[in-house]
Amino acid sequence: MRIGVISDTHRHASSIDVLAGKIKTLDVLIHLGDNVDDVAVIKKYYKGRIINVKGNCDFSAGTPNDRLEEICGKKFFLTHGHRYSVKEGIFKLKYKALETGADIVLYGHTHIAKIDYEEGIWYINPGSAAEPRDGAPSFAIIDINGESIDPNLIRF
Repeated sequence: MRIGVISDTHRHASSIDVLAGKIKTLDVLIHLGDNVDDVAVIKKYYKGRIINVKGNCDFSAGTPNDRLEEICGKKFFLTHGHRYSVKEGIFKLKYKALETGADIVLYGHTHIAKIDYEEGIWYINPGSAAEPRDGAPSFAIIDINGESIDPNLIRF
């Protein structure tokens, strides 16, 4: 199973156009907020399952702040991250991961791509597809094959 993770697209149509060519073959796509309205645009390019949460710049009443999803036998905790103070670190996310029994925690908000593995839990921030604070725009791909979890950051 191949899972794509994007965040912080911020209504940048040109970034979404570039991203569109890179996500077509994914099994699942996850958008971590800022701006959830971009999901409608992404659906023009991507026909698979899209899961999303809202960020601090989103005001959609129908989109949750956080989600717990099971994908390919793994528990994913999805959040934008602003409610967990991720700009100061992942301390609060660690507690939420333990509370929910998550195998993988996905978050955005910082616009900085990062992958951490601590105490058996993956913490993955795909960075920003439109307004990176660490160089080039980015997203993440997570390959799951049985018990193997292989996350990678993709710069474009």
